[in-house]
Amino acid sequence: MPTEGLVSTIIPVYNRGEMLRLAVGSVLGQTYRPIEIIIIDDGSTDDTPRAIAALAAAAPGVVRSARRPNGGPGAARQSGLDMARGEFIQFLDSDDRLLSDKFRLQVAALRSRPDCDVAYGKTRHYREGDVPRDEPLKRTGEVIGTMFPAFLRSRWWSTSTPLFRRSVIDRAGPWTSLRNEEDWEFDCRVAGLGVRLAYCDAFVSDTVDHDCERLSANGSSDPAKLRDRAAAHRLILGHARAAGIGCGAPEMQHFARELFLLARQCGAAGLPAEARMLFDLSRAASTPEHARGLDFRVYGLAARLLGWQTTGWLAAALDRLRDGARVRRRA
Repeated sequence: MPTEGLVSTIIPVYNRGEMLRLAVGSVLGQTYRPIEIIIIDDGSTDDTPRAIAALAAAAPGVVRSARRPNGGPGAARQSGLDMARGEFIQFLDSDDRLLSDKFRLQVAALRSRPDCDVAYGKTRHYREGDVPRDEPLKRTGEVIGTMFPAFLRSRWWSTSTPLFRRSVIDRAGPWTSLRNEEDWEFDCRVAGLGVRLAYCDAFVSDTVDHDCERLSANGSSDPAKLRDRAAAHRLILGHARAAGIGCGAPEMQHFARELFLLARQCGAAGLPAEARMLFDLSRAASTPEHARGLDFRVYGLAARLLGWQTTGWLAAALDRLRDGARVRRRA
């Protein structure tokens, strides 16, 4: 059974020792207690293990760690979740930080709203070295009652933004081994449970840009990353359908267009199986009128005649030309 009141923070890390110190420091600086911090070293090859050992020695009984072969952030978060003892779960990327009142505010919100399983607040977004400005990231400054259908438009918060009840995490099931968009897929799985959100009108966390390697870089051209994104999109569509979101919903229409765009990107990157799967899913997620539209019919015919890779490459080239024309018109 989870320990009542305990907040477990799970931090996966790979070759980010210095950033990890700042992330852990932001958790230790919380005004709320009790807390525990679980660091999962995802097979780091630099001095990160020494940084982890120093953090655990400086906060015995609070900071725990484990090391696993490199398997990506989702698998690492699941390893941390298997070790967690808290009633509440905080996921934190090693390059992000929490503001000091986050746990106090969000635990109180969940205590006062037993009908809600997730609490969130405003997240700031800035570049390392810049002075943070109190401007909410994406839609974190809006009061939104449920995760679906809004999460079909985008993952409108950061990993650091929400605080989950452990009970809803257990209902959602384990993280996948995907390395890209695994966080969006997991959030949509939680959304599919129909959970309600408790909003805290305060800044609770920071997402920080930097020059170090990020898993999301080149996500529209790297074949390995596109393969994971295709799998994540397929799962997200399944979660949305299970939640009863129909083709007529504006959010589903938006997601259908996203599926079509990703199909073109996969084709251009030499992933014909993923391109065809996403094209078929896009038609299935569209309204009947749009599914019979000229764009689908022309693209499908071109793919049959030229192949999914050539058609994707041509479509991507046209997309770039259109984007360039829009930029020139605005200028």
